[in-house]
Amino acid sequence: MADLIHSFLGRIRRAKQAQLDIGAAPPRKRTAVIRRAADLLMRRRTHVLSENKKDIASLQNSKAFMDRLMLNEERLKKIVDGVRAVAAQPDPVGQIIISRKRPNGLRIDKVRVPIGVVAIIYESRPNVTADAAALAIRSGNAVVLRTGREAIRTSRVMASCFRDALWAEGFSRDCVLFVDNPDRRLVKAILGAEGLVDVAIPRGGPGLIREVVRSARIPVIKHYLGICHVYVDEAADLSVAQKICYNAKVQRPGVCNAMETLLVHRNIAERFLPAIGRSYELVGVEIRGCPGTRGILSRKGVAVRPARADDFGREFLDLIVAVKVVDSLDAAIDHINALGSHHTDSIVTRNAAATRVFLDRVDSATLFVNASTRLSDGGEFGLGAEVGISTDKLHARGPMGAEDLTSTKYIGYGTGQIRV
Repeated sequence: MADLIHSFLGRIRRAKQAQLDIGAAPPRKRTAVIRRAADLLMRRRTHVLSENKKDIASLQNSKAFMDRLMLNEERLKKIVDGVRAVAAQPDPVGQIIISRKRPNGLRIDKVRVPIGVVAIIYESRPNVTADAAALAIRSGNAVVLRTGREAIRTSRVMASCFRDALWAEGFSRDCVLFVDNPDRRLVKAILGAEGLVDVAIPRGGPGLIREVVRSARIPVIKHYLGICHVYVDEAADLSVAQKICYNAKVQRPGVCNAMETLLVHRNIAERFLPAIGRSYELVGVEIRGCPGTRGILSRKGVAVRPARADDFGREFLDLIVAVKVVDSLDAAIDHINALGSHHTDSIVTRNAAATRVFLDRVDSATLFVNASTRLSDGGEFGLGAEVGISTDKLHARGPMGAEDLTSTKYIGYGTGQIRV
């Protein structure tokens, strides 16, 4: 074991050294690496998809789990498009955030700099491999990629595209360190590598994230759960609400920005719930309703199960939705703040005052007005891709793009000033 850990930490040291070169390179050089990696992903797509089929064939798991793992031509193209979008973004490294001229003539600039070595620890999400590598290079960082064994074949091929692109553009392959060994002791080695790894970002279920937080001796940026809500206000346009609530639950239910709880104001529940209930029923969504919801839907012949107390505040990651009738906007806000995960929540309303109250009082990383929670995504926000969606409040919050993988430093430009 000692030899395994010693050898692995040696690789991280090489990544740390390699980061100095990528971080100091001109933006055009980092851009060239990312573009070349995108081209290699397309050129090797047959290999990527072939390895993905092997990963899928090697396990049996939930539909949501398999959905996150599975790639096809369309999904791979979206991943590549995201990588190319990252390449097209302005480079954040060296960006001056604030510049001040002091009375003594000293100029103080606050500038963006790479974080250093970023470790991404993730489960069955091969898209994370490409997203994290592209964003790390864009922001001048080295990245340590450690996926679970269920996605290791797919991720290995995708990581090799970035490593080969780095080499072709004159950089060390060590800027993208792919952990090819599923031994869990290596995760502990990453999380204990103070002075070598600057931050860890876990992507996966709550079990993985809790274990990372418990074991880490380095900073961690995380989100535990995606318990997302849509609140349909009494002043909502019900046709807009129908479209949003259907999309938020059905479009891709196994991801963290899918709606898990639907809250409906009592004054419009009789008009709105039967229509959305029938839409859900047609595509196999299981509705778990509060007593008010059950009364309305049962009278209209829509199947509904009694919601248990723990169904509100639960991440289903499936075609299941908890539905609750609430008496007021305040009741909806209190419910979201108490039982949500501070990830993404949406209000559907035409009332500007209700909108303002919702935006001011709901404590979540991302809020929408008259839009689906499924839009809470780095690509949809114009970030090209994301390295994760943080529900933390320090350093980064919400979808994390290249800027969120930078820190800052101050630079003072003087002409001989001294302190008196």
